[in-house]
Amino acid sequence: MCGIAGIISNNPNHPTIQSFPNALDSLSKRGPDATGIVIDGGTILGHKRLSIIDTSTAGNQPMKDVSGRYTIIFNGEFFNFKDYYPELKADGIEFTSHSDTEVLLYLYIKYGKTCLDKVNGFFAFCIYDSLEKSYFIARDRMGIKPLLYTIHDNAVIFASEMKVLLSLGVNRTIDRTSMHLYFQLNYLPGENSILENIKRLLPGHYLAFKLDTIFEFNAIKQYCWYEVPYIENTIITSYKQASDELEKRLEAAVNDRLISDVPLGCFLSGGVDSSIITALAAKHTDKLKTFSIGFSDEPQFDETRYAQEVASHCKTEHQAFHLKSNDLLEALPNVLDYLDEPFADSSALAVFILTKETRKEVTVALSGDGADELFAGYRKHRAEWMFIEQPRLAKVARLISPVLSSQQGSRQSAIGNKLRQIHRFAEGASLSEAERYWRWCSISAWEDVDKLLKGTEEKLISLRVNELTHTINDRDFNSVLLNDCKLVLPYDMLVKVDQMSMANSLEVRVPFLDKRVVEWAFQLPPEMKIDKKQQKKIVKDTFKHLLPKDFFERKKQGFEVPLLNWLRADLSPLLDKYFETNFIEEQGLFNEAEIVRIRKKLYSKHPGDATAKIWALLVFQHWYKNVFAN
Repeated sequence: MCGIAGIISNNPNHPTIQSFPNALDSLSKRGPDATGIVIDGGTILGHKRLSIIDTSTAGNQPMKDVSGRYTIIFNGEFFNFKDYYPELKADGIEFTSHSDTEVLLYLYIKYGKTCLDKVNGFFAFCIYDSLEKSYFIARDRMGIKPLLYTIHDNAVIFASEMKVLLSLGVNRTIDRTSMHLYFQLNYLPGENSILENIKRLLPGHYLAFKLDTIFEFNAIKQYCWYEVPYIENTIITSYKQASDELEKRLEAAVNDRLISDVPLGCFLSGGVDSSIITALAAKHTDKLKTFSIGFSDEPQFDETRYAQEVASHCKTEHQAFHLKSNDLLEALPNVLDYLDEPFADSSALAVFILTKETRKEVTVALSGDGADELFAGYRKHRAEWMFIEQPRLAKVARLISPVLSSQQGSRQSAIGNKLRQIHRFAEGASLSEAERYWRWCSISAWEDVDKLLKGTEEKLISLRVNELTHTINDRDFNSVLLNDCKLVLPYDMLVKVDQMSMANSLEVRVPFLDKRVVEWAFQLPPEMKIDKKQQKKIVKDTFKHLLPKDFFERKKQGFEVPLLNWLRADLSPLLDKYFETNFIEEQGLFNEAEIVRIRKKLYSKHPGDATAKIWALLVFQHWYKNVFAN
């Protein structure tokens, strides 16, 4: 796991080149172990290394082939790299390291872009051919590792994080459409970043171009090299076969991810997914270290007792970090300062602390991320299944929707949260499948964000939303899960884990997102994943023999930050600062009257969705101050 960056220009004296070493240093937390830079005319490639496989200096990057023609900078892991030693050695390759990076470089030299099909792992990398002056930049299948790029002063500039691009003086103009989507979802989806002219390389895509390319966005095209193979009418009918195959594939995925030359452990929250990963890892690892966090002030969200039960059952060396709300509050500045785009999923605070504490013991951790999206673990999945399987319920929901629209449920209490869920369910009854999906993914309704923001264009927003929901098919439940894998997973869940773990120099590996597991999941019919009794059905049935008896009987628990109390008390002075009239007018982004209205609602007896909206505003304003004050 590392950080990469590069400048590609015809001009060996390009104005950004001198600033590059300092800009690269902004990735130091991603790669604290070594720094490398290669310069060839107007091309400069930089690497910050977090040493995981072959920790010797032979594994440092940028790395060249034996001829010196090709150079690679690589962020991520290539788990099956040893499978290609015999083939490449037969070709006469004499390896100078034991690193996966060197194998990938020679596979590219031999196979070109199709080398990507051979890689089981997660990554973002660039390979430079100094003879042809060509560049190949690629990102992994599911979008586990990030890569952003821009065109600036006739140069292509790319990096693992936006911090590098900002340090090199790229244009800072807000993308109003992206901003609108952020305030709907609380995160930024798709190819477009929060700033105009800075793009994200999409999951499963690559860039390929030569130095004589005209450096304009329409000349730098993203090419898709991987999409999840999706069969609308699945053919797997044997539940036993499906279960046996899932167990085989997930165990292989876990075993592959135990390869490491540094200390390794597992996150163990006490929930289903991390417990399964822990149980599988413990089969292949003596004295496996496991880690969880609990919340003394919020016992209803504390699963550490279940984590300890699993740890005892699997005989792991377990550590539970018990936190109070104040611990989360104290972590807030570090979390907000590290984010280089607005990101208002408040559970990032817990992930930050977990990764910080875990990093004190290990350098690599396995997690259970991805199972909910693949196997229907969210409440919205239950709701959508009910609409499909129980159409009469939809009719009742349409009737009660007007009554519930006047109610104000809140996540901050059990009753309020249930009321909020019922209202959202009823609200979805009158929408199309794609509209309902988008609404249930959203924190704030489209029309509410319209009231908040100035200068957005409905047509542009509609086009983006349509692009982000195009896989939703009428009455095809698996299409909802596939869309989650293209929206929620890469732009919320994986961003959260990547950013917070990298802020603490910890590599996180996600076995559920192994290619073999993902592709098997989308060959299974929905009824193997969800029925009237349970969600993630096949996952629970397949692995119940590995975990304590009755482990799956309890309800799924989530994590909630006490935002309402914070925003009303501890963070109130910060809100005063960020919502000050002159500052709002200077930005020209918001309708101040709407901010005043939402904040007034925050202090009322029924704050409802005001808590989430104010939190998203606070996160955005903190980011804005950091970016535009510099």
